[in-house]
Amino acid sequence: MNLAELDFREKMVPEQVDIVLKETQPFLGLMMECRCALMEVETKLNVLNEEFALKYNRNPFEAIKSRIKKPISIVEKLKRKGFPISVKSMEENLFDIAGIRVICSFVDDIYAIAALLVQQDDITLIEAKDYIKKPKQNGYRSLHLLLEVPVFLAEEKKSMKVEVQFRTIAMDFWASLEHKLKYKKDISDAEEIFVELQECADIISNMDLRMQEIRNRIEAQEEK
Repeated sequence: MNLAELDFREKMVPEQVDIVLKETQPFLGLMMECRCALMEVETKLNVLNEEFALKYNRNPFEAIKSRIKKPISIVEKLKRKGFPISVKSMEENLFDIAGIRVICSFVDDIYAIAALLVQQDDITLIEAKDYIKKPKQNGYRSLHLLLEVPVFLAEEKKSMKVEVQFRTIAMDFWASLEHKLKYKKDISDAEEIFVELQECADIISNMDLRMQEIRNRIEAQEEK
């Protein structure tokens, strides 16, 4: 048994092991395909970043982070949504197993790079959710794209889905802290904290816009 299989089994609760163990090899195959899809999209993003840097003398990305959803998280999500626990069910019902987060410097960089990415002829845009123009109720802001990208395996070409999230540095900072705070239990003033988080998100959004305006003013003077 290799380390990947051992890791897979250790993350399963006992009653789930028997259901999924028989599909360990197909599961590992799916995870491999998801990793390959991540590499395809990451490469495309890095190429755009290099070209952007050459053309505009600055890098639009601060960081690119990729992840494959953990086995226990996959099973929990399938159960929560009432889907069967199987590799086939994962492929058909979960579209965020492979995820990339792109941290950008400015809001307009998010839209510029996202547009360039989806225009590529081997990328298919399945769905776009713009939580920057229409934030979630708690103040969360990000641009989510669900993409389909071809993965060229030894004996076949397979279309895989990858979720790409674009955020500014400030949006990512807020989202990371909010994620930690929302799992705290027994909070007596939860409603008040919820309102404060919304206010912080608005402040951060205004700061993003002001920083973008400052950059535009500086670039306009450089062009003279």
